[in-house]
Amino acid sequence: MVALPSGVLGALDSTSDRAVFRQIADQLREAIDKGRFKEGAKLPSESELVEHYGVSRMTVRNALSVLQGEGLVHSEHGKGVFVRPRPPVRRLASDRFARRHREQGKSAFTVEAEAAGSRPEVDSLEVKEERPTPDISARLGSPRRVLARRRRYLLDGRPVEFAASFLPLDLARNTPIAEPNPGPGGIYARLEELGHRLDHFEEEIRARMPTPGEVKTLRLASGVPVIHLIRTAFDTEGRPVEVCDTVMAADAYVLAYQLPAT
Repeated sequence: MVALPSGVLGALDSTSDRAVFRQIADQLREAIDKGRFKEGAKLPSESELVEHYGVSRMTVRNALSVLQGEGLVHSEHGKGVFVRPRPPVRRLASDRFARRHREQGKSAFTVEAEAAGSRPEVDSLEVKEERPTPDISARLGSPRRVLARRRRYLLDGRPVEFAASFLPLDLARNTPIAEPNPGPGGIYARLEELGHRLDHFEEEIRARMPTPGEVKTLRLASGVPVIHLIRTAFDTEGRPVEVCDTVMAADAYVLAYQLPAT
């Protein structure tokens, strides 16, 4: 066997019914999880793993393929396989839309990015009037036209989220909401200035694998799922005033909520 650093990788269990390539993947995954291979570190080469475990090159490649499919590693042609750096975790907290943030002139994304010590950015901004999909229309009370605001969010230059907001056109047309930069506090602050004091939000959250377009937009590594969140904002009259359809890189978020026990 080749001499790898002591304790980094063990031996195969010949009595196990688990496939050999999966045993190798398990050991590499454990070494990554325990920090034996740091973010950005190069894994042992295929040749080193072949010698260490006494298996075929195809077995080693199958093991590495498992880790790539899980989004733990990435391959660089001619250089090797490396532990994939993970973006800063942004905590999606239950108070992210608290009025105090809007009153301070900060959007939810800005507040949480600053709390994480990250630099927030927004790009790929598009604002236009359009006909809503049947689902968006039903959530907003069946308007025939909406104002759509699409944008991508980045932390320290890395895309982590893409969001599209849809507002009834009678609320948003010819207001700051229709401008590329709606001003301090974002569109929720503008809605309240227009007399639509926000009362509550409803959210639907699910995890799924990304579409090819989402992989490109968020620069997702192979195997990384997304969190798909649809939020509807209601004013104090019970009117739905905005629907936000958001797709987030799942490895960039922790969902944290405080729920009453009564």
